[in-house]
Amino acid sequence: QLQASGGGLVQAGGSLRLSCAASGRTFNTYTVGWFRQAPGKEREFVAAIHWSRGSAYYADSVKGRFTISRDNAKNTVYLQMNSLKSEDTAVYYCAADARSGVQIMDWHYWGKGTQVTVSS
Repeated sequence: QLQASGGGLVQAGGSLRLSCAASGRTFNTYTVGWFRQAPGKEREFVAAIHWSRGSAYYADSVKGRFTISRDNAKNTVYLQMNSLKSEDTAVYYCAADARSGVQIMDWHYWGKGTQVTVSS
């Protein structure tokens, strides 16, 4: 029901845009988030947006560089990533949940990850 795409290999300082396409249900009352997991590390929060309110939240490590947005007509959430750093290298996942304050691994819907590799 969530399909993440848009990952790839980019040089440091470059940009990528990830997409999270939702299908099978409406997510108007859901928060859609992006998470990432680097090798040997725990999955961490990157950004989230409430689908109908449009309120957005970011991890401190990506503030000012990443922007989350949604396109209601396309039922898709985007993560625009600029000024990429080597430490942004990870598998990126999108997830959705209607609840607030949920632990990362308890989010209800998950898409398969997309690899982002930033070369220095």
